[in-house]
Amino acid sequence: AILDGVVGEVDATWHLVRVDFAGGSLWTRDQGLAVGRRVRIRVLARDVSLAADPGTSSIQNVLQGEVDAVSDDDHPGLVLVRMRVGPSLVLARLTRRAAAALDVMPGRQLWIQVKSVALMG
Repeated sequence: AILDGVVGEVDATWHLVRVDFAGGSLWTRDQGLAVGRRVRIRVLARDVSLAADPGTSSIQNVLQGEVDAVSDDDHPGLVLVRMRVGPSLVLARLTRRAAAALDVMPGRQLWIQVKSVALMG
């Protein structure tokens, strides 16, 4: 997924920036961008996991979302899950086993855990 956002905060202590987008915000490494700067961020489906309850984790980017659609992936053991966070969409690649365990279906509310975010040029 590619999300258009704005740098909302620079955390000098932890060397991170918060990028705000329609529906939420994500933290990424500080690359010297000023607050208010428009940016695009990329979130790869392989870097996204879903959870019924996020609990305590090292993953800093956790968003609440709703399953918008579920489709087949390239491998028969995998599915792509399209999650809606406000008006924004994020993809998650899950095993069919994980999708069944979470009862993934359109309309289901789940937590989106994003392990990695990349700022784009």
